[in-house]
Amino acid sequence: MNTIKGPAIFLAQFIGNEAPFNDLSSICKWAAGLGYKGVQLPTNDARFIDLQKAAESKTYADEIKGIVNAAGLEITELSTHLQGQLVAVNPAYDSLFDAFAPDAVKNNPAQRQKWAVQQLKYAAKASQNLGLNAHVTFSGALIWQTVYPWPQRPAGLVDTAFTELAKRWEPILNVFDENGIDLCYEVHPGEDLHDGITYEMFLEKVNNHKRACLLYDPSHFVLQCLDYLEYIDIYHERIKMFHVKDAEFNPTGRQGVYGGYQDWINRAGRFRSLGDGQVDFKAIFSKLTQYDYTGWAVLEWECALKHPEDGAREGAQFIKDHIIRVTDRTFDDFAVSGSDEAFNRELIGLS
Repeated sequence: MNTIKGPAIFLAQFIGNEAPFNDLSSICKWAAGLGYKGVQLPTNDARFIDLQKAAESKTYADEIKGIVNAAGLEITELSTHLQGQLVAVNPAYDSLFDAFAPDAVKNNPAQRQKWAVQQLKYAAKASQNLGLNAHVTFSGALIWQTVYPWPQRPAGLVDTAFTELAKRWEPILNVFDENGIDLCYEVHPGEDLHDGITYEMFLEKVNNHKRACLLYDPSHFVLQCLDYLEYIDIYHERIKMFHVKDAEFNPTGRQGVYGGYQDWINRAGRFRSLGDGQVDFKAIFSKLTQYDYTGWAVLEWECALKHPEDGAREGAQFIKDHIIRVTDRTFDDFAVSGSDEAFNRELIGLS
């Protein structure tokens, strides 16, 4: 078994325009000061990493790695959540998702998608240049607006959509394979890959591509009332990344899973800072350790109530306390009787 690496922190929710959150060196020193050992880097802000440059220049990638290492940290993975979303966008969401794209490709879905695909390919090479082995993204969504089928979905719509989704992603997966990187989809509401069934449908369409892996985040499953522990039992061989994020689901007579169009603070399902929600992290860390998960435990802070800096400070210790240092011996070794083949045969009546 392996001891899970960590604690680490996803920087996306902490980046800002004020120090120490406005440049890579400062934010890494801040994270290290809280006790983190690694940082997961978003790739949509050139102040922290220029993705294309990191893909095309090993020297630049080494410089980025050096800045992080100088703070006593490691880069755990890169993230292209926003770019991955743009690989597959239903026209109903064009205007909203244009916010994730550079000005040059806004109001041009075809060029926006082309840009997003190239971003993912850059991410594969940049990850290799940085010495990483996994990367996280979103799948995008062609039929999310039909998740609750009213009016009834036309026959064949789901198959058509997943065939197209696979067609868009398989060439990207091949580039990740060429660079030795697992591409981990964060299974997430709003994406066509939002639970185990949809992931399996996609996996079948990409011919069980060995790089089509998973980021595990239990918070999204609490809000879907999905068994997030059995999910590990089912998919542990594909889980290559882990977001440690808490959540709670408190349905009432007025509101359930769909949230009634309420703001986060008034929803039945809410993301919470670590330890403030309902996720059984002791069981999660035990299962991931049992299944020999070799990656990082990365805090993703999202909370409707608590200040992010408090969530980050508390999160480092929370993760540290939950990481299981694996044993190098069996607890009852003290009572070992010793044996050899002759003794074993005698015990079962063969001698």
